[in-house]
Amino acid sequence: MDFKRSDFPQGFVFGAATAAYQIEGHKFGGAGPTHWDTFAAGPGNVVRAEDGALACDHYHRFAEDLDLLKDAGMDAYRFSTSWARVMPDGRTPNPAGLDFYDRLVDAMLERGLQPFQTLYHWELPSALADQGGWMNRDTCKYFGDFTDVITDRIGDRIHAIATINEPWCISYLSHFLGHHAPGLKDIRAAARAMHHINLAHGEAMARLRGKGMKNCGIVLNFDHTDPKDSTPEAAQAAATMDAINNRWFIEAVTKGTYPEEALAGLAPHMPAGWQDDMAQISQPIDFLGVNYYTRHKVTHDASVVWPNVASEEGPGAKTQMGWEIYPDGLQSFLTRLSQDYVGDLPIFVTENGMAWDDHLENGAVSDPERTQFINDHVMATKRAIDAGANVQGFFYWSLLDNYEWAFGYEKRFGIIHVDFGTLKRTPKASYHALKSAIAR
Repeated sequence: MDFKRSDFPQGFVFGAATAAYQIEGHKFGGAGPTHWDTFAAGPGNVVRAEDGALACDHYHRFAEDLDLLKDAGMDAYRFSTSWARVMPDGRTPNPAGLDFYDRLVDAMLERGLQPFQTLYHWELPSALADQGGWMNRDTCKYFGDFTDVITDRIGDRIHAIATINEPWCISYLSHFLGHHAPGLKDIRAAARAMHHINLAHGEAMARLRGKGMKNCGIVLNFDHTDPKDSTPEAAQAAATMDAINNRWFIEAVTKGTYPEEALAGLAPHMPAGWQDDMAQISQPIDFLGVNYYTRHKVTHDASVVWPNVASEEGPGAKTQMGWEIYPDGLQSFLTRLSQDYVGDLPIFVTENGMAWDDHLENGAVSDPERTQFINDHVMATKRAIDAGANVQGFFYWSLLDNYEWAFGYEKRFGIIHVDFGTLKRTPKASYHALKSAIAR
């Protein structure tokens, strides 16, 4: 690695991130069914129809996983609390689920790890999906109730709370493009989900503030979008996709508005009176989480439905996901978000990582590509800090190889290899390189 801990401001946080459904094992501890279980059971939705029933069995092995974090010299652990574990039907508390997160948070603190909690990372209880899920405004209220229940139990020990992880994926990717649960391709469903997920954030923020909670924010994902060529049509296509992918959520949260380029297609399908919700959606946050992976090149394509855009990966080297490796995009977003939206508000890189076709050989995993990826993106983060962005931490995605949603267990993002037959954990070369770089 070309960096060391002392290159960063005092108190800069290094950590790794996971999500509940992707690692815990959802068949344990009274967790209820989720719309991801249903989606995975549908034909062609998920590689080999795999689901999160066992995953990495973090539910039983969390102590081992937290020891690996501690041994790497990490400062913090970004985790999520499963709504369907805490409230299996979306509304009724499950004592076993609350007890699990009690044990988990205590175990972090015992190891000197700061708990960075995400309230919702995609595991919508099936009982609420039956009522329309994120298309139904009532889901926002139920999410507020979930926020109350889990915060009353563990909020006294949490360092930071993010309300929602990647609203774009929850809404547009899942309700318009159909790639994630519930797998819809419906612009009316997408418009409503895109607004209601923002409203759910606002509802959770109001509940958290009512309890006097500090250090509360949201985690948004950003995709660097460039025009494919120099034509005005390509420039317009890039502006439209930037409005949908990047500006919709950050402008709602920080400005109480939606971008006109996105409303041009979505406005006719928005829920009535949506404008009245913007004040609640845009109440102040304490930090912004930034998830960044790749960039796309886009151009106008009148033959497809709105937004009339054709998209492709950029020309650079690709990860196992087929995503272009483009560290400059991370630096660009961190500086842009600081300058245009959040000012001096703390920013955390809450996810950044790569999938690679890793293999365990002679008890070890050599992954120089991932080591280089981490190095280049941490250095991009440092350049953003040098340019004035108040970036206060970097979380690698992910701690463990895990359930990668529609890609099942095929794509490996972890700095720790998981043998999905035996569940044995093996730190990869990238883990050891990062450990050396951040050593005190």
